[in-house]
Amino acid sequence: MRNAPHLELQDNVESESRGLSGRFLHITDLHPDSYYKPGTSPEKACHRGDGSTGYYGAEGTNCDSPITLINETFRWIEKNLKGKVDFVIWTGDSARHDNDEKNPREPEEVLDLNRLLANKFVETFRDESSVKGISIPIIPTFGNNDIMPHNIFKAGPNRWTKKYREIWSHFIPEHQLHSFVEGGWFISEVIPEQLAVISLNTMYFFDSNSAVDGCSAQSEPGYEHMEWLRVQLEMLRGRHMKAILMGHVPPARAGSKRNWDESCWQKYTLWLHRFRDVVVGSVYGHMNLDHFMLQDSRKVDIVSVDESSAYLSDLRDSDEISTRSRSDYLSSLRKDWSKLPSVASGKSKSFSMDEWFDEDETSVQTSKKKKRFLKKIGGPFAERYSVSLVSPSVVPNYFPTLRVVEYNITGLEHTAIWADTPHHSSLDSAPMGEEHGSPLSETQAKPNKKPHFKVPSPPSKATPPGPAYSNQALSWLGYTQYFANLTRINSQMANRAGGEVEEGLKEDEIFVYEIEYNTRDDKIYKMDDLTVRSFFKLASRIARRGGQKSKSSSLEYGGEADLDVLETDHDSDDQSIEVEKKKKKKNRVWKTFVTRAFVGLLKSDDIDDIN
Repeated sequence: MRNAPHLELQDNVESESRGLSGRFLHITDLHPDSYYKPGTSPEKACHRGDGSTGYYGAEGTNCDSPITLINETFRWIEKNLKGKVDFVIWTGDSARHDNDEKNPREPEEVLDLNRLLANKFVETFRDESSVKGISIPIIPTFGNNDIMPHNIFKAGPNRWTKKYREIWSHFIPEHQLHSFVEGGWFISEVIPEQLAVISLNTMYFFDSNSAVDGCSAQSEPGYEHMEWLRVQLEMLRGRHMKAILMGHVPPARAGSKRNWDESCWQKYTLWLHRFRDVVVGSVYGHMNLDHFMLQDSRKVDIVSVDESSAYLSDLRDSDEISTRSRSDYLSSLRKDWSKLPSVASGKSKSFSMDEWFDEDETSVQTSKKKKRFLKKIGGPFAERYSVSLVSPSVVPNYFPTLRVVEYNITGLEHTAIWADTPHHSSLDSAPMGEEHGSPLSETQAKPNKKPHFKVPSPPSKATPPGPAYSNQALSWLGYTQYFANLTRINSQMANRAGGEVEEGLKEDEIFVYEIEYNTRDDKIYKMDDLTVRSFFKLASRIARRGGQKSKSSSLEYGGEADLDVLETDHDSDDQSIEVEKKKKKKNRVWKTFVTRAFVGLLKSDDIDDIN
């Protein structure tokens, strides 16, 4: 285990400078709970009863985060990350669940817990020398448990948008306050004139929000939100700026499982495709699972979204999602990824998928196969797709986690930083560029039908691929996933209370976030960067099944290197026959993906049962 954070600055940045570090922190689903008591029962929400729940939380349960976990998490962030990240993306669920009938939540408690966390961020990143009082921008968003009743968020202005305007006053730019009160969304220019983070109010997209009805009707706040998002992205394009999209509930869509109303998913996917020159990436929380999802622009059928109503309840409300249903969801993702476009089989085991993304042509035969493949995926940069990343949570449904994303700052080493710029911004008054929407392509619309809204223009054909597709300034290079091993930490705290702890070991040396993995040097994921085509390759490798002989097998890095053979004994003829039936090759990439999805808490046998 490595305890020290893996945060060496990029080579072209001096650590003592006040410039960009090329990193940001993503933190989500903290769920603080002031009722939590160590030594109580998880069946009673860790509030009472006899049990073995730990001082810093009960990993692997549905209990929320004790204040001790919250305090130590922010202490660790201040000690290890302050001055080494450029901004913080905070994707909601900052109050406890309403899962204790003897201690029902009250609206003021929900607000107080959010105030607690907002104050923690201000205290952690306080900087009196900054014109804004804090050293870096913090961008929050609504979680489905940050309101009451949970999941239910009515059209704004409402009591929640007005209350959170005050709670998040340090974080929402002044010129965005009116927009925020209207709908709970805002935009923050985190690198002046270069990069903005757009805080989406996914409550208006969430299918469990019975107070609204999707993004089709102009009377719905979801429709208004998507129009607002379109305008912001057009403004940013006109200013030659880039954007990160963030929200709480991710656009999960695997098999028949859905998180969002279909009309909202359709517009979101279309927007990402049309603004692929602007959007750098998207990050979410809510599901507590470490994973990613691909949005396929060819599944956009925007004029007939009302015909789709296939939803599955086990993705609607994270309060009720079990490990089993999460496992089923991951299996559905894998099944969907097995249908990704692939090249013809027959290549050698040493064949690298990179050949098929290379624009150079080595032979007539290869050229024809390559052209067909590239056409299917939207060219050598896989521009048919977009990616949304989901980070696991601080609340210890598994182990508490934090994520630090590294991005490319080539050419931005001496750019102005957020803390030194005035409060005002020109985002609201910037030219929007092309005013007229363009018609949908033939692959996206049915003949003789037109959508009843403005469709964004795509990038100019002369525009090079954006940072989400080609490594350039602001592209995401990789991320470091941290976790707090509460099993070890709580055990050491118990020993300390009993006088058995190692002499001289302080509490802040007991509670640490350790590196779980880092995508930049990971030998299983083998990702050069976090561009869309890197995730396309990874998804293709995750989807492969042992012994599979299909065209997708030629997409593998190193072929058999991704697969392990199940070793068994042959003690008898009968057993030998049975073993041969069960003997199969295991996909190490899939197993690693599932292991990491549950932050390493599931046992190996439980992981093997997920396929």
